[in-house]
Amino acid sequence: MSIEVRVPTLGESVTEATVATWFKKPGDKVAADEMLCELETDKVTVEVPAPSAGTLGEIVAAEGETVGVDALLATLNEGAGAAPAPAQPAAEEKTGGGNVDVMVPTLGESVTEATVATWFKKVGDTVAQDEMLCELETDKVSVEVPAPASGTLTQIVAAEGSTVQANGKLAVIGGAGAATTPAPAASAAPAAAAEAPVASDRDVANAPSAEKLMAEKGLDPASVRGTGRDGRIMKEDVMRAAAAPAPVATAPASAPAAAPRAPVAAEDAEREERVKMTRLRQTIARRLKDAQNTAAILTTYNEVDMTEVMALRNQYKDEFEKKHGVRLGFMSFFTKACVHALKEVPEVNAEIDGTDIVYKNYVHMGIAAGTPQGLVVPVIRDADQMSFAGLEKAIAEKGRRARDGKLSMAEMQGGTFTISNGGVYGSLMSSPILNPPQSGILGMHKIQERPMVVNGQIVIRPMMYLALSYDHRIVDGKGAVTFLVRVKDALEDPRRLLMDL
Repeated sequence: MSIEVRVPTLGESVTEATVATWFKKPGDKVAADEMLCELETDKVTVEVPAPSAGTLGEIVAAEGETVGVDALLATLNEGAGAAPAPAQPAAEEKTGGGNVDVMVPTLGESVTEATVATWFKKVGDTVAQDEMLCELETDKVSVEVPAPASGTLTQIVAAEGSTVQANGKLAVIGGAGAATTPAPAASAAPAAAAEAPVASDRDVANAPSAEKLMAEKGLDPASVRGTGRDGRIMKEDVMRAAAAPAPVATAPASAPAAAPRAPVAAEDAEREERVKMTRLRQTIARRLKDAQNTAAILTTYNEVDMTEVMALRNQYKDEFEKKHGVRLGFMSFFTKACVHALKEVPEVNAEIDGTDIVYKNYVHMGIAAGTPQGLVVPVIRDADQMSFAGLEKAIAEKGRRARDGKLSMAEMQGGTFTISNGGVYGSLMSSPILNPPQSGILGMHKIQERPMVVNGQIVIRPMMYLALSYDHRIVDGKGAVTFLVRVKDALEDPRRLLMDL
């Protein structure tokens, strides 16, 4: 029997929240009332417990998505429940002498490695069972690793930034099997002496977002008063503590962590603001840098006279919108032109897999879109089989979902070629970076009137620079230039698109 996990009541006047962290992944067994995920609103952090024991089915609202009250978060298959401990079977390995190895948990289907993003604890810290030790990041999700037992963190094997394999060793906890009550008391009791001392329960572990923020700002948990259940430190508690003058005394203890940064004058530091990069921004940064490190990126340029496309669009835009219910823009023309060019130069639509070249006999077109959270690339699948109206509808719908933060991972994967339109921001010329593992990306730019020589006469024409960045390991200069010329020809004479020329 399937049970729906929905957004709980968030409080007076609060109508929506952001999914901050999923503690479980599809296929994990959960116990009744075990925490599944954490939501964040403008006011509080809200934990969502499992309504019953079972197995987590589908996650409907991914991390970073905005959800309303009573929105569907996930489904739970009832009847296969288990105690919380078995959810991370790979995280514990007895080594004798009271030591327990902390292992990389199961990362998900087809994911074989992860990067250690953040350690919430340091060597020598006392930890309670199920207290969050560190956070791992994969290309798809972030995974938090809880302590498999109570004790003292005696060794960190995989430091922040290192890559670990599935089932790899992360750390060692010594003194395992000791009473769990004293372990978190060191951090929970100073926060509020009158709070209940049973800090070994998972329910009173600090919010992961709070742990990260405290580590980032160099705050000792003992200096932060938790207002959550049983004294649990929430993200807003850390923000209040950071804004107060008292915690300044604890800053020198963590100052060495920020050593790589150049010294800043005190008066300048007071006017700075330090903000943690979002997971999306970190992923963008990592993927773009990986592309530069891996591919032999080269960019070639051309320019296109937009006169004919603009005239055709102006002639039919009203009739087009009346019939199809969507506006006729330039993106459908560029998508169609790229599809035709990709058929003639298939290596631009291919990718390298080891020592093989994988040619794609289809076009899944990525359309880069800027959002308040960062650049995302939703994919229009089988764009080569779509009409102008179908393309415009798909592009508009993906664009809306991107701006609303509703895109799923599936909607941003599988692209074979990408179009990026910097012209909407006023860019005149740029060199786009590849979206790996793709081998080509077309950069569109601002349409600007310039004097051009046509049939021996100087005339004013609406011109746009085009830039094709490509992986020179697979695409030769001849193929890149041919591709751009075919795109230019199709846009300067749109009738070629109808004739498949």
